[in-house]
Formats: sequence, C-alpha cells, structure tokens
Amino acid sequence: MADSSAQINALIVDATDPERLAAFWSEVLGRPVVGRTGPYVWLRRENGLGLGFQRTDAPASGSGSGSGSGKNRVHIDIAAADPAAEQRRIEGLGGRRPEGYEDGGFLVMADPEGNEFCVIPAGPFELDDEGRAHYLDRPADR
Repeated sequence: MADSSAQINALIVDATDPERLAAFWSEVLGRPVVGRTGPYVWLRRENGLGLGFQRTDAPASGSGSGSGSGKNRVHIDIAAADPAAEQRRIEGLGGRRPEGYEDGGFLVMADPEGNEFCVIPAGPFELDDEGRAHYLDRPADR
C-alpha cells in the first residue's frame, strides 16, 4: 500500500435546513456552532475532524426522507456509555428511531431530516457472524 498524506478533513451533511440540523447535532455531540459561510453551518472541529451542514434543495436519499430510495450509504456512529439513555435524550432533541432496524441489534436513530446514525456502546461489544450486535438484547424503548 502506498503512503498517502490524504486524510478526512470534514464530514459534510446535506440539509434542507442546515441551521436546524446543526443545532440538533450541536446538542447531540456537545459541539457548538462556530461558523457560517455561504450555504454551510459549522460545528467546532474536534480531534481534527470538522462537521458541517450544507444547504441543498436536493431530496434526501435515506429511508427517513420518504423518498423510498433506500438506506444511507454513509452514516455516523456515536458512542455512549448508556445507549438506551442516549436514545431518550436524542428523541427529546427531535431525533427518532426509524422502523425496520429492530432485528439488526444496533440502535439506529434518525436526525430531524431523516439522516440515519447509530448509537453504539462506548466500550467494546461483540458482533455475531452476520454482523449483528447484541448490546440491545434488552428493550431499547424503556
């Protein structure tokens, strides 16, 4: 494998309302909004990674968009000491648990625009041979 100086600089999320989405993710991640440039709203950079929200009129392709075109091709995983408690907090901020992921073993959530992300345990967890996690063996909707 060749050496490369390329690295991921920022994750950009398309949004019909970047202010609203940035406010949601700011609360979820504890990163304040630090800038606005053109169609972008930026959260504070952490660990070298920027997170921005870009205004777009194009429809979302994720299952939460109502477009029926399928699953997100890229998603964010966030780690939490107590995924069930984090689910309740995220729902209080306007996120939701989309249907269809009950058997996957991962806590899949969606932000207010339907972008899906996973809440995973902060520590190690096991995956079975089919890629299913088992940290949700207890009801997540407690």
